[in-house]
Amino acid sequence: MATFNNPFQSKRLAYRAVEDTPEDDDFVHSIQSDPLSYATSNSTLLKPQTKRDTLNGYKKHLMEDAILAVIILLPTQNIHGQPGTAGPEIWTPIGIIALKKDEPGHGHHRKSSISIDIAKPYQNRGYGSEAIEWVVDWGFRKAGLHRIAVESFSYNPGATRLYERLGFQFEGRQRETIWYDGDWHDMLTFGMLDREWKEHQEKKPKEGPSE
Repeated sequence: MATFNNPFQSKRLAYRAVEDTPEDDDFVHSIQSDPLSYATSNSTLLKPQTKRDTLNGYKKHLMEDAILAVIILLPTQNIHGQPGTAGPEIWTPIGIIALKKDEPGHGHHRKSSISIDIAKPYQNRGYGSEAIEWVVDWGFRKAGLHRIAVESFSYNPGATRLYERLGFQFEGRQRETIWYDGDWHDMLTFGMLDREWKEHQEKKPKEGPSE
């Protein structure tokens, strides 16, 4: 989890704001251009994405409609095998994670939902799990949220296993609400309360002091 000295860093990863720069435009578009990642994280019509689609849609949503939207960074290893600390220019962007804003007038309910995308070369390495744990910790401890949700599709059972392993509770199923690849699929909702997060953290093995 984040520490007092490094609130935007977890065990292997670092996090920075999504910037209005050509480099971030290119990276966000690369995420949106991968059809498999798009299909497993997005219920809009699957079609080739132009850069204008990305900037006017997904990136605009990140910049304007999120409590928090960050680029997930994998620090370059130095000669000692430790994450480099010279600056973000030596960090590799590997994904995006965000906490969505609630509807106007609903802020007092103190709830949000997660969206996450990991670039294909960095999937299945545990980076998504680590980033989700970091953003949940940030949401509860820094933003004062009471409830955080995440959604997945029934054709993505790996996401279901991941969310439940991280401590999210299955809360509901919208039956046959997603049309994908010639068939109907369910939308699944998972949620976690702040007290459940604390209980989940207390059950985890304690890490030893760093050297």
